[in-house]
Amino acid sequence: MSMSVPGEGGDDKAMSDINTTPLVDVMLVLLIIFLITIPVITQTIPVELPKVANQPTKTKPENITVAVNADGEVFWNQAKVPNDQALLDLVKSVAVQDPQPEIHIRGDSQAKFAAIGRTIYLIQRGGVIKVGFITEPDRGFR
Repeated sequence: MSMSVPGEGGDDKAMSDINTTPLVDVMLVLLIIFLITIPVITQTIPVELPKVANQPTKTKPENITVAVNADGEVFWNQAKVPNDQALLDLVKSVAVQDPQPEIHIRGDSQAKFAAIGRTIYLIQRGGVIKVGFITEPDRGFR
């Protein structure tokens, strides 16, 4: 085996090839270090997460539907509620019933969060315990 060394034999050209072997060795060592340390870094606190169950709503005659449209207007079953105090009075009137009815909130997707949040707050102040949201089922369209 022979090796060409610049300066010997009159061939004084500069070596134009890059030796990538040390680079590959360093990269493999770094890869091994990362593979060993990543599981140590990504430890989490063990908690039991709730299971997802999408059950259709069972509509009962005593359930009340509160709708909030895109303009922030609130509707009690099908009637428009003029102001917050009127909604609070309606909620208080049904909160004393036994058994207490459920209130289902139907919020427009374009409604502001403040309008829906205000509605939830008024329902809580009125004393109704069971509050739910009505949503459209995911049909896989994106």
